[in-house]
Amino acid sequence: MQHAEIKTLVQWAKGSDWRSTLQHSSTAHALIWITRGQGIAVVDGVRRGVGVHNALAIPAGTMFSLDLGKTGFGLVCLVPAGGPILMPDQAQHLRIRDVTSQNELTAILEAMQREQSAARPFMDEALNAQASLLTVWLRRAMIDYGVPDKRGATERLMKGYTALIERDFTSGRPMAVYARALGVTPTHLSRVCRQASGLTAADMLTERNLHAARDLLEDGEIPIGQIAAMLGFGSAAYFSRFVLQHTGLSPSALRAKSAERAPRAISA
Repeated sequence: MQHAEIKTLVQWAKGSDWRSTLQHSSTAHALIWITRGQGIAVVDGVRRGVGVHNALAIPAGTMFSLDLGKTGFGLVCLVPAGGPILMPDQAQHLRIRDVTSQNELTAILEAMQREQSAARPFMDEALNAQASLLTVWLRRAMIDYGVPDKRGATERLMKGYTALIERDFTSGRPMAVYARALGVTPTHLSRVCRQASGLTAADMLTERNLHAARDLLEDGEIPIGQIAAMLGFGSAAYFSRFVLQHTGLSPSALRAKSAERAPRAISA
């Protein structure tokens, strides 16, 4: 990814709900602007309600999920990580009440949509310029609507756990190993995780593995045995049982079903 991009949430998820509702991360920074519907976001392991005129800034590599249901709609601006465009290094959830601020953000995103659709010369420079304006809007909104970062013990533990999952989920290590690394018991970690996110600690790790597995199966042609090894499964058979248990389909059937859907256009 060489320049900023603008997508609808449906396009970002490639028309598949699991891509947003399972725990995962993005390689790019993301600013999500919700314009219809309400639902639940779990960011850094903490569950929060989201709705219309909410902005979510998700740094690259941050584990999260978003479920707006079938009627939800929003736009997402993706900003390349490690580039010159400034984005916050901590996730932000902003409820934008001021109509002027709402209109300012909508205007920037719509300008990006027009630029991207026209695909004129120097489009990449224009998109990055608009993304820079967007981050100015974001930093101003953080002053007006942001909440001081006063994480309690629960939030600190969840951020530590999700960061470890993102780093090590391909290792095949069980949840208890993560708990030990965090200096807590598996029982305590699971209890705190359920209170903060609605998921047990083991379920959160499972979701991250399942998202990666489905992504590799449905978006590429890497042999199934190789995917199993990449994700830390002890054998292809164990990997197949994992996928079957959580999707109702074998890895090969899941890949075939995805291939059947691929030619159809995804509507926004």
